[in-house]
Amino acid sequence: QNVAPPTRPILFTKFTTSIIGTGDTIEFSESLTQQADYEVELAVVIGKEARKVSEEDALDHVFGYTVVNDVSARDLQYSDKQWVRAKSLDTFCPMGPCVVTANEIADPQALKLRTTLNGTIMQDSTTAEMIFNVRHLISFCSQAFTLLPGDVILTGTPDGVGKFREPPIFLKDGDTVTCEVEGIGQISNPVRVI
Repeated sequence: QNVAPPTRPILFTKFTTSIIGTGDTIEFSESLTQQADYEVELAVVIGKEARKVSEEDALDHVFGYTVVNDVSARDLQYSDKQWVRAKSLDTFCPMGPCVVTANEIADPQALKLRTTLNGTIMQDSTTAEMIFNVRHLISFCSQAFTLLPGDVILTGTPDGVGKFREPPIFLKDGDTVTCEVEGIGQISNPVRVI
């Protein structure tokens, strides 16, 4: 992508009103964004309160893992100079299809990630390529604020997002985007532009 990786995790929130399930419609107004983009991500579900935990102990606080499409309005992301609005629009957090418990995932850094858009592979990578691993992300977050059971941490997306393609590819009306994480499953969502 020819973008320098960050030296520390970039944190932002996604509102609960952005969460939808597999099969639900990603819906947005063209007057609000014309650059809705996909991002397959492994998501970590916290199971035990975590406050100032070490990387060594971080996975002890994980209940399980799920799949998220961190849908992002790139035009808002860059014009706002921060990411909350761009990533928290209603329906911009497809999640599922289930939560796989931590004991069923031997190594969260050894999972394949894939996004397809209308059947074409757009992202194809593994969690081994993450800039910051799951242990680091949990520890980093817990140094600043307490993580509670049910909190969900999105772990970042691999290359292949629409913004950095030549030419850029953004979600449009009638698209279907599918995100998959090995060992967990896939979520598939139609797109509706209103």
